[in-house]
Amino acid sequence: MTWDNRSGGPPIARVRTLVRTFPTPEPEADGTLEWSATTAVVVLLEAGDHIGLGLTYSSPAAEAVIQHHLADIVRGSDALAVAADWEAMHRAGRNLGTRGLFAHALSAVDIARWDLAARVLGTNVAALAGGAIRGSIPFYGSGGFTTLDDTQLADQVDSWLRDGATRVKIKIGESWGTRIDRDLSRVHRLAALVGPGVAMMVDANGGYSPGQARRVGLALDDLGVDWFEEPVSSDAVSSLNLVRLSVRCDVTAGEYAADLYDIAALLPVVDCLQLDATRCGGYTGFLRGAALAASSGLQVSAHCAPAVHAPIATAVPNLRHVEYFVDHARLEPQLMDGVATAADGVLTPSAGNGHGLTLRRPAATP
Repeated sequence: MTWDNRSGGPPIARVRTLVRTFPTPEPEADGTLEWSATTAVVVLLEAGDHIGLGLTYSSPAAEAVIQHHLADIVRGSDALAVAADWEAMHRAGRNLGTRGLFAHALSAVDIARWDLAARVLGTNVAALAGGAIRGSIPFYGSGGFTTLDDTQLADQVDSWLRDGATRVKIKIGESWGTRIDRDLSRVHRLAALVGPGVAMMVDANGGYSPGQARRVGLALDDLGVDWFEEPVSSDAVSSLNLVRLSVRCDVTAGEYAADLYDIAALLPVVDCLQLDATRCGGYTGFLRGAALAASSGLQVSAHCAPAVHAPIATAVPNLRHVEYFVDHARLEPQLMDGVATAADGVLTPSAGNGHGLTLRRPAATP
């Protein structure tokens, strides 16, 4: 199928969605949540001979938001009109609220829009964002759930080290901050596992009170930890700043940010901003958030979804790293072909058009 590209791209003819749930090997937990599966909500946009793929890790309810509130906006629109469709979708969320589930749904569609537009133009998403400034990006190993025993933790850390990770992160804040002795014991164990030359990171998932977080943070400083993620809830920006002013390690947050207002509130109180393209408005929101962080002299770290983030992250000048989260790293090759490879401490995206990801054949038909 051909079109006159002087007048734009081909129209989007079809919007498909599907939901895939991937059980974890066993029940998992961090400081404030337990789970036994991860759900991916996938969007496929078809225009001419091209298919754009987007996804979010969310509730199956995100699929209903896409079909009931967003599909009609993008269906029939110009495949290259990414920014215009983002604005139209965001406005459609006025009465629903544009954060939470709606933001997840919008993010999935926007990622598919970027992928589709790049494929129509015969290039990759980094080129649409101004061009890749690096061919690969640093990653850090992430998991270390509070449910793991010492042997399981050692096996997980060893797998990251075999891939060349120079930074690893585990969960603390167990049971809403009621098991601090075990938290610190596990960090001691991590230090013994990684040895010198590998940076240690921890994530409390908002499990501590401000007072607990400051006291734990001082202990983490003594242990050599340099990344303290969500020591308190990311909604409590004044408490985040209180912890940040009390410790040497970087205090970080941002994985739940849905828009520029959320991001602007966090910039004065974090040392590195986390952004999740599957939650913050897709690639459009991710790039806008990274630019806003740069205006405050901050780096950004891509939260989870390594296969989705790797292709666009190559074009972000102030990117620090991408989170190689064990659950997503396990399921993404089952869901998609073209997943970025992890080796020598970096993720290298595939060389294909768009973001390089395509739905694996067994999952291709909803």
